[in-house]
Amino acid sequence: MRHGKKVNHLGRKTAHRSAMLANMACSLIEHKRINTTVAKAKALKQFIEPLITKSKAENNKSLEKGTHNRRIVFRNLRDKYAVSELFSTVSEKIGDRPGGYTRIIKLGNRLGDNADMAMIELVDFNEIYNAGKAKKKKSTRRSRSSKKAETTAVATEEKKEAEVEAPKAEAAAEAKAPEAKAPKAEKPKKEAPKKEEGEGPKETKTDDSKE
Repeated sequence: MRHGKKVNHLGRKTAHRSAMLANMACSLIEHKRINTTVAKAKALKQFIEPLITKSKAENNKSLEKGTHNRRIVFRNLRDKYAVSELFSTVSEKIGDRPGGYTRIIKLGNRLGDNADMAMIELVDFNEIYNAGKAKKKKSTRRSRSSKKAETTAVATEEKKEAEVEAPKAEAAAEAKAPEAKAPKAEKPKKEAPKKEEGEGPKETKTDDSKE
């Protein structure tokens, strides 16, 4: 029983399978996309992506690792043109990508034997998918901390400015505010003359002559 064995032998011996994958990898590097079956495309993806990762060493300015990686890649591909193309054109285009260099797109079934067909391509060489996408900037922990420091510094400066401007605004508001009118003094009410004690009611004069 072959429990837990994930290697797909593709119906071939080891030497035949490695030669086939090397030829497919060289064709993919040269033409940037090829059509094959889904099973072979998945096997090729596992075969070529570690080699593409090794080709990025020269772009990182490490010559010793670069020459060593060239020998390892040549041992797998066995083609000088494919190695030079991989380390020059492909590695420069894929330098910023941290993995996932290839894409598998299913095409349907083949007419003759009804096999599942697929197209495998290098992601960064597809001009249709990458036309409207802008390059993302790298984000590191240092940049995040610097952004936080900048935001805190800006916040403290704004607080200081607000504290300085607050008393000025209050003083200006007080100067512009209309002065409160003083309440008018109430006029003293005229008191009715008090009647003196002992005075009786005034007598009304009558003319006797009229009687």
